[in-house]
Amino acid sequence: MTSQQTPASARRPIRELPDELISQIAAGEVVERPASVVRELVDNAMDAGARSITLRLMGGGTRLISVEDDGGGIAPDELVTALKRHATSKIGNLDDLESVMTMGFRGEALAAINSVSELTLLSRTDGQPTAFALDGRTGEIRPAARAVGTTVEVKELFFSTPARRKFLKSDNTELAHCVEAVRRHALARPDVGFAIWHEGKLVEQWRVHPGAAGLEQRLADVLGEEFVAQSIAVDYHAGPLKVMGRAGLPDAARSRPDHQFAYVNGRFVRDKVVMHGARSAYEDVLHGHKQPAYALFMEIDPTLVDVNVHPTKIEVRFRDSRAVHQAVRHALENALAAPRSHNLNDDAANTPSGFELTTGPAPKALPESATWQQGGMAFERPGPSSFNAPAYKPADFVRPRVDGEQAMANLKALWNPPESSEGLSAQERGAPDWLQADRTATASTPSGATSHPTDHLATPAPLPEGDWPLGRAVAQLHGVYILAENKQGLVVVDMHAAHERIVYERLKNQLNTTDASRIPSQPLLIPATFAATPNEVATAEACAEALEQLGLEISPLSAKTLAVRAVPTSLAQGDAVELARSVLAELAQHDASTVVQRAQNEILATMACHGAVRANRRLTLDEMNALLRQMEDTERSDQCNHGRPTWRQMTMRDLDALFLRGR
Repeated sequence: MTSQQTPASARRPIRELPDELISQIAAGEVVERPASVVRELVDNAMDAGARSITLRLMGGGTRLISVEDDGGGIAPDELVTALKRHATSKIGNLDDLESVMTMGFRGEALAAINSVSELTLLSRTDGQPTAFALDGRTGEIRPAARAVGTTVEVKELFFSTPARRKFLKSDNTELAHCVEAVRRHALARPDVGFAIWHEGKLVEQWRVHPGAAGLEQRLADVLGEEFVAQSIAVDYHAGPLKVMGRAGLPDAARSRPDHQFAYVNGRFVRDKVVMHGARSAYEDVLHGHKQPAYALFMEIDPTLVDVNVHPTKIEVRFRDSRAVHQAVRHALENALAAPRSHNLNDDAANTPSGFELTTGPAPKALPESATWQQGGMAFERPGPSSFNAPAYKPADFVRPRVDGEQAMANLKALWNPPESSEGLSAQERGAPDWLQADRTATASTPSGATSHPTDHLATPAPLPEGDWPLGRAVAQLHGVYILAENKQGLVVVDMHAAHERIVYERLKNQLNTTDASRIPSQPLLIPATFAATPNEVATAEACAEALEQLGLEISPLSAKTLAVRAVPTSLAQGDAVELARSVLAELAQHDASTVVQRAQNEILATMACHGAVRANRRLTLDEMNALLRQMEDTERSDQCNHGRPTWRQMTMRDLDALFLRGR
C-alpha cells in the first residue's frame, strides 16, 4: 500500500463546514484586496441613494477602509441581519434577480468582509433620533452620533488570514487600485460626489455635475480634459440597446488599454463581447498595436443581460451577444467615420479675442459646370463624383501573397483603365483621371512655350467666410506633402496617405453596394478539408445560414472533418482553411462578418496603396485642391489605411510661437 492510499476506515466523514469557515472561503472570491472592499462598499452606498460618498484609507486600505455616505441608512433592527450571509434588500425572488438594476444584490459582501477584518457598521435612518453602531466581531449595538446615512469601517484587513495578507502589494500600489475602483464608479455617476482621503490627505475629489452636460464634465474631471478634447461623442440606438459616451480619436490611441471603460446599465464590466466589438471598430484607423481609449455607457433591458455570473459582478452575459457586438461596433464606426476637418471652421469661430488670423490670398472660385478647361488642361469639378478610383470587378479580387513587383503585377489585372488612358504608362493608368490631367497638359503645351514656375500662384484675395475646412492648396513640398492655408493657419497633408484612404473608401463602398444582404460566393473545384474540433463542427452545423450569408459553405464530412465547398468571390484565391477556421472561431463567440470583411479590406487596402498617387509626383494647384475637397467628403480620411494621420493643422498661434512673435 502506497503512502497516498488511505484505508476506508481512516477516511474523513462528510460534514457541514462551520459558518465562519464558509464565510472565509466565500471571502476569497469577493475580497481579493482592499480595492475589492472599496468596490463593494461604494456599490452599497450608491444603492442606498447616496449623493456624496467619502472614502478614507490608511496603509493603502490594509489598516483602515472607511466609506461614508448620505444615503437612506439602515434601521437598527436590521443591522445584525445586514452582516449575515445572503442577506440583502435588493432582491426577494427570481423575478427580481432576472431584472436587477442595483449595483449589489448577492448579499455576500458585508458577511465576507466581516469574516476577514474588524468591521464596524454605523447607520442612521431619516426620522431616527440617533445613530447606532454595530461591532461586527461581538455583535454589540450601541448608540452613536451621525447624520442620516451609513459609515462602514473596515480595520486590519485579512488579520484572520495572514497568508492572504502576504500577497498584498505595497501601500502605494493598493492605494492606486482603490482609487481606480472609485474612478470607475465616478465615471458613470456624475450626480454623485466622491472624495478620497489617504493618511489624512485628500487624494482625489470629484464634485457633483447635474444636468445633461454632467457626464461630459465628469469625464473631463476623471480622465482629463485631454481625453474629452481628443474624443468624439457616441450616440447610437439599436432596438432595446442604447450606446452613449465618447470614443477616443485614433491619434490619441495609447500603448496600454488603461482608458477603456464600458458600462452596462451603470455597472462597470470587463466583457469580451464589448471589448471585441470596440476593437473591431478601430481596426481600420489604428496604427500598429495601439489601444483605443473610450468610455461607453450601454443601456439595455435588464432581462436581456445576466449580471449574476461572478461574485465580483464585473462579468456579464448577454442573451444576444452578437446584437450587442454589432451595436458597439456600429456605434463607434459611425462616430469615427465623419472627417474631423468638418470641425475646423467651428474651432476658428472660437478663436480667443485679440488673436488675429492672417488669411492671405484665396483660391479662385470654381466654375459651376461639371468640367472646365484651364491652360489646355481638362478638370472635373471637385465633388463626390470627381475623385474616382480606377474601376474594378469584385469577382476578379485575388489575395496577394507576395510583395513588390509581383504584387503590383497581379493587381494591375484588376484595374479597368479608362478609355482616355491609351498611351499612358502603367503607373499612370493606375491613377485617377484628374491626376492624369497633369500629363495631358504637358503633352498639349507647345514645344516652344515656356512658363514660369510661379505663374499659377497669382490671384491674391482674402479668404471668404465659411471657406473649405482644409483650406486651399498653396504649394507642394518635395513632392510628398501638400501645404494648404485655412482660417486657422497651415494644413500639411501627406498626399499619398490621403489619396490612399480616398481610393480605399471608394473601393469599399463599391463592394458593399454589390449585394448588401449576402456576400457573393464561388464554389471550389476541389473542396478544402481540414481536421476540425468538436466545437468547430457544432458551430458549422448550427450557423450554416450565417455562413451562407458570409459567402461560405462549410459542411461536415465526418465527425472530425469539415469541408469548405465555397468561399467569398473576392477571396477565392486565398487560404480557404485559414479563413474557415477564423470565421468559425469568431462565430462561436462574436459576429464572424468582421473576419470576412477584414480579409476583403486587406485586399482593397493593397489595391488602394498601389493605385494611390505616389511620392515625387508633381501636382497642379487644381489637383491639390481636388484632393483636399475629396478628403473633406470621405469617411475616415483623417487616417490612411495603415492608421497613420493624413493631415496636421498648425494654427497661427503655433506658428507665432515658433518665431517668438508677441513676446
